[in-house]
Amino acid sequence: MTDLFEEKAGDWDVNDRIKQLSAAIGSALLAHVPLHARMQVMDFGAGTGLISAHVAPRVARILAVDTSEAMLKKLAAKTELRGKVEAVCQDITQKPLDARFDLIMSAMAMHHVPDTGALLRRFAEHLDSGGLLALADLDKEDGSFHPPETQGVFHHGFDRDALRAVLASAGFEDIHFRTAHSVVTENGEYPVFLVTARKRG
Repeated sequence: MTDLFEEKAGDWDVNDRIKQLSAAIGSALLAHVPLHARMQVMDFGAGTGLISAHVAPRVARILAVDTSEAMLKKLAAKTELRGKVEAVCQDITQKPLDARFDLIMSAMAMHHVPDTGALLRRFAEHLDSGGLLALADLDKEDGSFHPPETQGVFHHGFDRDALRAVLASAGFEDIHFRTAHSVVTENGEYPVFLVTARKRG
């Protein structure tokens, strides 16, 4: 499995745009997801743990799942996450985990997965009845957010109404969208949504 983020991992955490985006998504999660001290969480596409770091103090345990060994190596080196966040390098779309969660969260990872419906169904399989989902990603954009040579980008953002329908068909209800942040680049402004939902009991 090719690690598309191997070269990016080194300076990921010091990139101002990524720091601002992660802080905004982390704040939105804390504001709109009811966390508790017994909560078991999956952070899908966890990267270096920037989102996990916001949530970890308020939950029991986070399984940080990613397909990039380089990014997870950075996460594992963070002393503030030790004992609370466990890194797992695995493609759960191909090989599910033998675990269930109260919450699955993900930030800016969905557009790297070819089949959104299959991913959301896999999330539902990994959630306990009534479990929560919190996903942040780009609103539908014209393809200019990523440089043209970027590998592993399968969606130029998501239309909220279309994604709502896919979430519903995957077994989710109480679906709510809100804008968590806007990324401003030389190519324009790109809103980032946070969608929260609950697995149907």
